[in-house]
Amino acid sequence: MLFSTIGGKEIVNLCDGSRLGVIAESDLLIDERTGRIISLLIPDKKGIFSFFSNESSLEIPWESVKKIGNDMIIIEVEDDNKRRHSF
Repeated sequence: MLFSTIGGKEIVNLCDGSRLGVIAESDLLIDERTGRIISLLIPDKKGIFSFFSNESSLEIPWESVKKIGNDMIIIEVEDDNKRRHSF
């Protein structure tokens, strides 16, 4: 599967129905040795003035991806399994 085929899909969490973002705005963490995807890094947008604060992202393990559909990517992750990173 090419990244360009999933670029416009929305990421939705199955656990609480929350919309986390769009894959085109996200980054992939890839294992350099194997070429496998380790996790998704999704920008954490908290509000309209979030651009004034430090940029942070949610790291979602690739194993949490349950289904890639026509319009969205369904993940299943509890709040305590989301890792936050600040850049």
